[in-house]
Amino acid sequence: MTIPPRLRRALARLRRDILFIAAGVPLHLVSPLLFTWAGILLARTLAATSSNAPAILPAPLALLVVAGYGLTETQRWRFRALCGVDLPRLRFTEKKRQFGYNWLVGPLLGVLEALLLALAAAGLAAVLIPVWIWAIPWQWRIEHPGYATRATLVTLLGLAALAAVPALAAGLVRLENIVGRAVLGVSWADELAQRVEDLTESRAGAVDAADAERRRIERDLHDGAQQRLVSLALNLGLAKATLTDLSPAAREAIEAAHREAKEAIEELNSLVRGLHPAVLDELGLDAALSGLAARAPLPVRLRVDLPERAGTAVEGVAYFVVSEALTNVAKHAREATRADVTVTRLGGILRVVIADDGMGGADPARGTGLRGLVQRVRSVDGTFWMSSPVGGPTMMSVELPCPM
Repeated sequence: MTIPPRLRRALARLRRDILFIAAGVPLHLVSPLLFTWAGILLARTLAATSSNAPAILPAPLALLVVAGYGLTETQRWRFRALCGVDLPRLRFTEKKRQFGYNWLVGPLLGVLEALLLALAAAGLAAVLIPVWIWAIPWQWRIEHPGYATRATLVTLLGLAALAAVPALAAGLVRLENIVGRAVLGVSWADELAQRVEDLTESRAGAVDAADAERRRIERDLHDGAQQRLVSLALNLGLAKATLTDLSPAAREAIEAAHREAKEAIEELNSLVRGLHPAVLDELGLDAALSGLAARAPLPVRLRVDLPERAGTAVEGVAYFVVSEALTNVAKHAREATRADVTVTRLGGILRVVIADDGMGGADPARGTGLRGLVQRVRSVDGTFWMSSPVGGPTMMSVELPCPM
C-alpha cells in the first residue's frame, strides 16, 4: 500500500512534533520537581520534624542552580536536533535569561506539553474502547445493557481528540520556537552589537579595498602612461634640438607639442600624488607632507610629531586631508599669506590641524570639497571640526583613531 506524499509529510511532521514535545516534558518539569523537593525539605527544617532535612536541603538547591545552566545546552540540542532551530550558545554571565527560561517559562510549557500528551493518550485509549470491551467476559456485557452506545460515544470523542492533536502539537511547537528564540536566542542588544561589528568590518574592508585600488591606479599610471609621456617629451626635445633645417611653422609645432607633453607630465604627477604617493608608503607621513608643503603655492609651516607610524589607511586619510586643505587654501582663501600644518599623535588619536590667515567664510555644508573631506574622515571613524568666521582665520581639525 502506497501512502500519498501529502499524508506522509503530515505524519512526518506529527512524529517530529510529538518527539519534540515528549522530549521537552522531563526537561521542563525537572525544575518544579526540584523546587517541590526543596520546599518540602525547607518546611520540615523549619518545623523541626526531620533531623535529616537540613543536611539534605543543599542538594536540591545545588541541583536547581546546575539545572538553570545545564538544561540550556540540552534545550539547544533539542531545538537543533528535532526542529532544526540553532539557538546561540549563551555565556555563563547571562544567567537571567537561562534561569528565566528553565525556572519560569519552561515549567509553564511543560504543563502544556504534559496536557497535550495526556490528551493524545486519552484519545488513543478512547478509540480502542471497542477492543477492550470485546476482551472482557461476555457476562459483563450481558449485565450492562447499553454499553455499546456509551462505547460509541467515547470512541467518537477519542477520534475528535486525536484529530485535534496534530494542530495543537504544531501550534505548541511554534509557540516554543517563538519563546525559545526570544529568551534563549540572540537578544536585540546582542544582535545590534553584532550588526555594528559586521558593518565596521565591512566598512574597514571597503576602505582597504579602495586604498589598494588607488595604489594600483597610481602604480599603473606611474609605470605606464607617465613613462610614455616622458619618452614622448624626450623625443620631442631631441627633435627640437637636432632638426635645425625645419620651417618656422614646423619648429613652432614641435615646441608647442613639447610644452604640452611637459605640462601633461606635471599634471599626471599631481594626479598620481593625489591618489597615493609612493613616498607615503616608503618614508611615511612626515616625508609625504614635506613634499606637499614644498610644492604648495604659498609658504607652509609644517610640524609633524609622530613617535611611530600609524596605520596605512589612517596615513592615507591624513595625507588626503592635508592635500585637499592646502589646495583649498591656495584656491579659495582670500588674502592668505601662509598656512600652518600640525600633525601629532596622542595615545590612540592622530590629530591633524590646518590653519591659514585668509579672510575665512568657508562652509562645509556648501562646498563639495569640504563634504568629501568629512566623508573621507568618517570612513575611518574620525571626527572633523572646522572654524572659519568671516574675516578669518580658518582652522580645520581632524582626529583619526589610531590603534596602539
